[in-house]
Amino acid sequence: MNYNFNWTVIEKNIVPMLEGLGFGLLMAIIAITIGTIIGLLLAFAAVSKSKTARKLVQIFVTIFRNTPILILVYITYFGMPTIGINIPKVPSFVITLALYSSAYMEEVFRAGLEAIPKGIIEAGQAIGLSGTVIKMEIELPIMMKKVLPSMGNYLISLFKDTSIASAITVGELTYISKVLTTQTFRVFEVWLTTGVLYVAACYLIAFLLRRVEKLFL
Repeated sequence: MNYNFNWTVIEKNIVPMLEGLGFGLLMAIIAITIGTIIGLLLAFAAVSKSKTARKLVQIFVTIFRNTPILILVYITYFGMPTIGINIPKVPSFVITLALYSSAYMEEVFRAGLEAIPKGIIEAGQAIGLSGTVIKMEIELPIMMKKVLPSMGNYLISLFKDTSIASAITVGELTYISKVLTTQTFRVFEVWLTTGVLYVAACYLIAFLLRRVEKLFL
């Protein structure tokens, strides 16, 4: 093995690499925020009495959970302009990631809603609460406590999925690392550092999420 390690490229470029890491985290937070709202609406539709609503949710979830996210990104960024819909690369990726995450969040929320004891809902109905009030003040708080751990896991997973944005040249960490390896040929140093940064970021996110969970559980 004659490979000579040279960490100078990392020393000179650690700031843009950290900026790319932060940008990926920002995209993940925005996407999961939007995905959570959409997933919540889908979950309530999935447990509603409307057969049509339940079927539409099932179709949506099936499509997004069984299509690789890279294909979805390509459809949104490269495919949509062919039918006259042009979306800049960062918004297109965030929208795709949000829709992708909403399909998974729907399953989490639906399971949480179905786990709520029927007696609690019936008690709310018995004292004259409207359906909206029951959903917002009874079902939602109980369900959120049940699904917080799963939501945290999806945030971490979604953060790692932001690396796929490099496929459409979005300037997050993986894309910056690709550019660095092309310019410097220090493949091992760059990708090892990239991996360490992702691991450290995921560990920190997991630590913070566990602290948040303790506040609510």
